[in-house]
Amino acid sequence: MKDNSDRPAKGTFMQAMKAVSWAFFGVRKHTDHDHDAATLTMGQVIIAGIIGAALFVGGVLLLVKFVTS
Repeated sequence: MKDNSDRPAKGTFMQAMKAVSWAFFGVRKHTDHDHDAATLTMGQVIIAGIIGAALFVGGVLLLVKFVTS
């Protein structure tokens, strides 16, 4: 059996959402980026990105509806 002790643990969904939200904002520490790149999977980042984009668009639509009403 292989020993995967040198491999970091798989990242959580909340870590993926945090990474995507910082990416939307445009500010990210290099060390945090390296940690996320080592632990997060591409699927986690894609799903978090789609959810983040949907929340952003929904928030903008709600803001526009509130301002124009």
